[in-house]
Amino acid sequence: MSIAAKLDDIGKPAWIALMVVSFIMFWPAGLAVLAYLIGSGRMSCWKQERRWRREMMHEMRDRARETADRWFGGHRPSGNAAFDEYRNETLRRLEEEEREFREFLRRLRVAKDKAEFDEFLNQRRNRPQGPEPQQA
Repeated sequence: MSIAAKLDDIGKPAWIALMVVSFIMFWPAGLAVLAYLIGSGRMSCWKQERRWRREMMHEMRDRARETADRWFGGHRPSGNAAFDEYRNETLRRLEEEEREFREFLRRLRVAKDKAEFDEFLNQRRNRPQGPEPQQA
């Protein structure tokens, strides 16, 4: 039976004691034992902690999605079919008006840019072509 198997039979406290003694006697040996423990997965509580952290992150993400749905969309039915239909139609109409307004603003910006560019070209055409007069 190897030393690692004997220490595994005793449990984690034996591995921790070996690591502490190794650090006290010769610190590079302590680092080697620590690296072996991490690499071999003998301290499995770290893996469980990762799993716990992953589960917590999933739970927090789900809660954030629920909150976002409640505040920014994902309307729940009110129980009144006529009101729900009215609300959905009003929201659809407002979204359509928003799209139309954004398109109007885009066209307005394009027209403004074109007018400024045309003005620049006209100024450039109208300036004298000869050499610049030198000031005395």
